[in-house]
Amino acid sequence: MKDLMVLVIVLMMSKLGTSQLNNITNTNTPLRFSCTSTTPVTSSSSLFSSLDSTISELRSQLWKKDVYFARAHDLRSLDFVYGLAQCRDYLSASQCVACFDAAVSEIRICSSVIGAYVFLDNCFLRFENYPEFYENPQAKMDVKVAPIPICGNESASQTTIFNQTVRKLLSDIRVVTPKTSNLYVASTKRLPSDNTTIYAMAQCVSSISRPSCEQCLDISYNNLYSCLPSTEGRTIDFGCFMRYSQTPFFQETQTTNIIPFLSEGNSRKLGMIVGASVGVGTILIILALFLWYKIGKNSKTDEDTLKKHLFQGVNTYRYKDLQSATHNFSDEYNIGKGGYGEVFRAILDNKNVVAVKKLHDVIDKAKLEFNNEVKLISNIRHRNLMQLLGWSSDGPQLLLVLEYMPQGSLDKFLWGEKRGTLDWRQRLDIMLGIARGLVHLHEEFHVKIIHRDIKSNNILLDDDFQPKIADFGLARFQPEDQTHVSTRFAGTLGYTAPEYASHGQLSEKVDTYSFGIVALEIISGRKGTTVNLDAHGDNYLLEHAWELYESGMHIELVDKALDPNQYEEENVMKIIEIALMCTQSPATLRPTMSEVVLMVSSERSLGEKQMSKMSRPTLIDPHRRIHAPGGKG
Repeated sequence: MKDLMVLVIVLMMSKLGTSQLNNITNTNTPLRFSCTSTTPVTSSSSLFSSLDSTISELRSQLWKKDVYFARAHDLRSLDFVYGLAQCRDYLSASQCVACFDAAVSEIRICSSVIGAYVFLDNCFLRFENYPEFYENPQAKMDVKVAPIPICGNESASQTTIFNQTVRKLLSDIRVVTPKTSNLYVASTKRLPSDNTTIYAMAQCVSSISRPSCEQCLDISYNNLYSCLPSTEGRTIDFGCFMRYSQTPFFQETQTTNIIPFLSEGNSRKLGMIVGASVGVGTILIILALFLWYKIGKNSKTDEDTLKKHLFQGVNTYRYKDLQSATHNFSDEYNIGKGGYGEVFRAILDNKNVVAVKKLHDVIDKAKLEFNNEVKLISNIRHRNLMQLLGWSSDGPQLLLVLEYMPQGSLDKFLWGEKRGTLDWRQRLDIMLGIARGLVHLHEEFHVKIIHRDIKSNNILLDDDFQPKIADFGLARFQPEDQTHVSTRFAGTLGYTAPEYASHGQLSEKVDTYSFGIVALEIISGRKGTTVNLDAHGDNYLLEHAWELYESGMHIELVDKALDPNQYEEENVMKIIEIALMCTQSPATLRPTMSEVVLMVSSERSLGEKQMSKMSRPTLIDPHRRIHAPGGKG
């Protein structure tokens, strides 16, 4: 009886947006809104004070570029307020905040109870007086309203073709979304009968588990299916949102490449065949032969045709044009040097600033590095991975044209000329961005890619200090059915996992280890490959961090350049513990990078059971002295 009364109250207070929608361009109109909790407030002034504080913190988080999910809470008054907000990934920061502000104006009317939610096309906002929905967005407590579809009132002219196209598109994004690192997909499909394009997107709440995301989208897909043949439809749940329309609501350049996820089985079989026995240079030849077979034996398959198929979306530049844009690769335009080449700033077409990477010598090894990097990154699209814009091989040097990263490499901000300018929030975002980039390489791309050279000077920062993993010259495929590949060592000692440096055993956990080292560098502001000469002894960073952790003093690892008021010690200690988990031996004890993302993103502390299994790594310093776990050897 009590539950029935709650349901009646909620429904009486609710403004469900179930009416037909005529104008989908007004995307900040509430679709579904309700005051949820029936718990009376202690005082209105107390509630509004807590709510204002929570809203302010959520808004501040969403103003950051590429931040689409935010959580905040205020526990200072008797009326606790926990808030959660999420924007669609096709929005800019200003568009996200505009939607958030529209959502806030709606929930303000819930002045007599502690709890409300509002769904808009572009965002979602919820606040409650309990925290369970932080980790489980479907923890509805007294929210008893079932998920619903919201359908347009216009029907497609060619019903059969339209229905088939939309069903296929929705089915595809339902399958792909839980496989992505950000649990988000936007895709399009053109009707075969005319030029009409269908736009569709799906998004799960960032704090939801992948199985729960799958379950939520299955329900949403079935609900949205009932909207056909309407030309638009949405379905709303606390864990996910799905939408389609024949009117654009995102740009076609903002779509997700879902083909690798859908053809994952066949593509990984190809990677398994070639990765087990040959180097990456040979992979390029095998892929070319494979394409030759697919195109047809009787067709003309010259170099240009192969380039067209292998490097779709990547421009081919003339050597002399890039030479001119860099003023003949002058020192004035030089912005960095690496093991196999130099990087120059250039301006193309009198407006576009790019980075041009020039390999040192046109020898077999350089060509292998070049072919490897072009092949791997030409098809990769992820916000935390360096994007290849073009290439040139018609001159005396091999050239890559890459995104220009104005802030330069991460190491400059940790121990270089810009040391101490990153605050804790920026450092945490950088760690999370690197982890998400590795998730894409290990789990989301159509073949598993191991970078092999994750280190701070291979992490570049954009204007908003968002990280991008660069330099794929040493990257390798890993066959799907093998735990590791045995290969000759290549990488940077001090960042490289012991099983790989000593025995050539390469797996994705090698990148996990390197991430752990970089995370410790970000936290401490100290280079992992140099000896610490302070009162703690002459240890390298990793051994020093483990000794502090084992004595319960790992908070001392934090960079003294950081303002203690910027961070909570408990949270920083948790991040240090996650970094150390990534460096454990044997490699099987290390988490996957998707598990790292979840642990770093979660506000929960690591469990005692989880921490009790921590195992020191075999330590290898840059001079190849091997230390057994637990000692200096």
